[in-house]
Amino acid sequence: MSSVDLASLSGLDLMRWLQAKGFDDIPSVGRLLGMNYDEVEKGRIAISIETQPEFANPMGIVHGGIISTLLDSVMGCAVHTCLPVGTSYATLELKVNFIRATLVTGRKLTGEGTVIHLGRRTATAEGKVHDEEGKLVAHATTTCIILDGSS
Repeated sequence: MSSVDLASLSGLDLMRWLQAKGFDDIPSVGRLLGMNYDEVEKGRIAISIETQPEFANPMGIVHGGIISTLLDSVMGCAVHTCLPVGTSYATLELKVNFIRATLVTGRKLTGEGTVIHLGRRTATAEGKVHDEEGKLVAHATTTCIILDGSS
């Protein structure tokens, strides 16, 4: 496990740490899906995954839950980049629009999340997932609740 106290990092510093170190020592959905933090800046994040057979729905295409998880992650992490030490968030609402199907044969999907509004108690963000050819696969919006250390 890391010698870094992850709870002592701001949201932006935590996302940058994950970008540099990855998920090898942290059991998480990021490790489960093989997420790579490609770009991290305040209010914006890009995460990519490689599709795999385990992501398939019964019809042999990427399950919508995988794409929804990627969208929830990029939007929530974008919000997290704006939060100070001791503050976190939770998803209150997630609205996803699927545009096209994606094969499970090693395709790269990249999600990008951007903060739209950051308030004292709630934040909103938008997200998009593109395939390796730049085609839009899905887009979404979210509302997150901001949780201080006492929540």
